[in-house]
Amino acid sequence: MARLKDLYKSKVVGELVKEFGYKNRMAVPRLEKIIVSMGVGKAAQDKKYIELAKADLTLITGQMPLVCKSKKSVSNFKVRAGQETGLKVTMRGDRMYEFLDRLISLAIPRVRDFRGLNPRGFDGRGAYSMGLSEQTVFPEINPVKVEFQQGMNITFVTTAKSDDEARRMLALFGMPFRVQKADSKDSKAEQD
Repeated sequence: MARLKDLYKSKVVGELVKEFGYKNRMAVPRLEKIIVSMGVGKAAQDKKYIELAKADLTLITGQMPLVCKSKKSVSNFKVRAGQETGLKVTMRGDRMYEFLDRLISLAIPRVRDFRGLNPRGFDGRGAYSMGLSEQTVFPEINPVKVEFQQGMNITFVTTAKSDDEARRMLALFGMPFRVQKADSKDSKAEQD
């Protein structure tokens, strides 16, 4: 069993029940899926970029990515309808928990000038999105063999009803959120 899945069952559920007062353990929010996506704009000029990004994303997630095609033609970006422009992987179950474990314990600490994850990345329905500027933060990727730096978006979809529940659940998993600064209006009111 994945380490974080075991942590969820043994510690996180109990903490969330205590904090939010759920009557039933099935009402406790859980992680549903993690979606990792890459927009490969350079693929419009050269098809090899999509193949390189596909190989990297396969190494990172352990799953074959789905190739996404553009729906519209955009002349400013030199993209035609039906052209391959991105990749995405949807992970569930044990593979999802193993990816989350590697992200929290190995990849995020390797990000340069890291000051915590943005706590405003929640969408209002319990899903959290974050971005990484390069794929080399994952230990599976050999930085010497990387031909071009490629960023990625990571979305955590939860069953939480509010952002506070989802934030607390992800924090209990070990996600290092940055402490939000109080608004300047609030701090002035406190000083008076």
